[in-house]
Amino acid sequence: MKNIIKLIFIVIVLLQVTGCGEKWLEKPKSTTILLPEQVWNDKAMIRSLLANLYNRIPHHQANFTGQANMAAYDEGIATGSQESGVDISNNNITSYAYNRWTLWDYSYIRDLNLAIEGLNELSTKLTAAEKEQFTSEFRFLRAWDYFEMVKRMGGVPLITSQLIYDFNGDPSYLRNPRAKEEDVYDFIANELDEIKNTIGNEDSQDRANKYAVLALKCRAMLYAGSIAKYNALMPVPITLPGKEVGITASRSDEYYQKALDAAREIIQSGKYSLYKANSDPGVNFYELFVKKQNNPEMILRRDFNILGNKKHNYSYWMICRTMREDNLSSSAVNPPLNLVEAFEYLDGTPGVLQGVGDGTVAGQANWIFYDKPQDIFANKDGRLYGTVVYAGTTLKGVDVNIQAGVYEWSPSLNRYVRYESSVFGSLHTDGKLLTGLGGPMRNVDEVSNTGFYVRKFIDPATLSSARGVGTDIPWPYFRYGEVLLNAAEAAFELGFIPEALTYINQVRERAGFPPNSLDASTLTFNRIVNERRVELCYEDHRVWDLARWRLAHTLWNGQSSNPNAVMYALYPYRIVHPGSPNDGKYVFDKFVAPKFVAPRYYREGNYYSQISQTVLDNNPLIVKNPFH
Repeated sequence: MKNIIKLIFIVIVLLQVTGCGEKWLEKPKSTTILLPEQVWNDKAMIRSLLANLYNRIPHHQANFTGQANMAAYDEGIATGSQESGVDISNNNITSYAYNRWTLWDYSYIRDLNLAIEGLNELSTKLTAAEKEQFTSEFRFLRAWDYFEMVKRMGGVPLITSQLIYDFNGDPSYLRNPRAKEEDVYDFIANELDEIKNTIGNEDSQDRANKYAVLALKCRAMLYAGSIAKYNALMPVPITLPGKEVGITASRSDEYYQKALDAAREIIQSGKYSLYKANSDPGVNFYELFVKKQNNPEMILRRDFNILGNKKHNYSYWMICRTMREDNLSSSAVNPPLNLVEAFEYLDGTPGVLQGVGDGTVAGQANWIFYDKPQDIFANKDGRLYGTVVYAGTTLKGVDVNIQAGVYEWSPSLNRYVRYESSVFGSLHTDGKLLTGLGGPMRNVDEVSNTGFYVRKFIDPATLSSARGVGTDIPWPYFRYGEVLLNAAEAAFELGFIPEALTYINQVRERAGFPPNSLDASTLTFNRIVNERRVELCYEDHRVWDLARWRLAHTLWNGQSSNPNAVMYALYPYRIVHPGSPNDGKYVFDKFVAPKFVAPRYYREGNYYSQISQTVLDNNPLIVKNPFH
């Protein structure tokens, strides 16, 4: 009991200085030391504790605080924006550290266990239904945390009640071994099954309800099924004798079925739908993430509130150089050409851009001369526009003005000569634009280095990219688009191809593809991989998807000859050739992004993260992960 009183006192004190933006998070002010009996019989105080615990959900790239990781894989590179925390060293990761994703989050687990016990033991004034709802919500967060740990670490100790030291000098009874990886996933599934009908919050997007529970189960079971299948298909599967890592291959269909069943329950409920408020597929996809009100796609999000000073600086860090509203920061992360070309053409052909040179004289023979810079991106998947700012487009109604330089015809050399500038908005000798206000530039910080900027999640509001204002665009923890893709993948793996097509084609049709754009002959595993890449870009899925499919070590193998491991740029140039029909047209060159240094290198030892030596020293029952 002393431990409980101490913890509750600390939590309440912390809550007095923790701001929250949502109305449900409003907290009573108190200067009085509160006893546990007071806390667990006051719904407002319990909601305050919940607010704190929601805000502590572990994340990697999520919540607009993991922006550095947007530039660490194949969704972006860093430009050298110091204010953003996206260090230029992200372009020179010679190999991912074994502890890069380490999470051993037992202080959070302990707080959740204490909350569950406090409700069950001390709440006498709450109704049974109220206690059940709050308990379910704490259990949801605990299951979520165990998922965040198991996807990084493999099996971890399953602790579901507080561990109390008896001060008799021997703490060994408090030590717990790692559970099997599959046992952790089974625990998550069972917990979520038990609470889905008691968690309440039916219409909330800011607190977990039944459908958030199902969405978490769907995601977790999809991961388990993938690991069971694809780990076993490796030449040497990654396992430990006690099965702390590695899932029994024969269980893959069981997990896929659980994922599909959870997704079906969400889909058949009719509670959610794809956001389709705008008839333009590209603009619609952008609006999906910036329209806070009446958004039928959001299942669970982390909301922010400018008026309540609950905000973030994502737009300040990411805004393209052309329209930054502050004298510091912009362009922290640049999408690479690799990502841009992952977006297919609307006829279903691969998204490789046509008529591109390589910056050499010989490469000029490959050029297509485009009337407008945006023409090279014509007939692309609408999600490209909603995700990436590219040449010839606008942001916040302003022309992004992306032009690297000019190619001027030299009669004496009988070829085009390239001219570039490090001055924004500079003019060429013909009095027309040389280098745009938005770059790109090869060696200048806080401007595009790849020829592209991020559009996704950029707040369209005036001054949202200024430090003193900020933005309250919400972060999507779970949304209906992901559920459809999860369902499609699970159905595909189970051999239910017509059902898989129903789900994946809905997502593609929203992006501008014709109805039934995929059929049984064109729906492949690689198509599913790519569909998730473009739909869920920047939403903290890519690295985990490649890990569960056991693709990361082959795609990012550290080899400079591997185009998947190297990040590329695409620079647009205006043609200067008086008297030629090509004068004033645009051409494009592709090359390795100038600031990109080391090919991405994900090793087999990265599939399960390193357990710290401190943990190993404190608990001899804990076994190391493979390769460490």
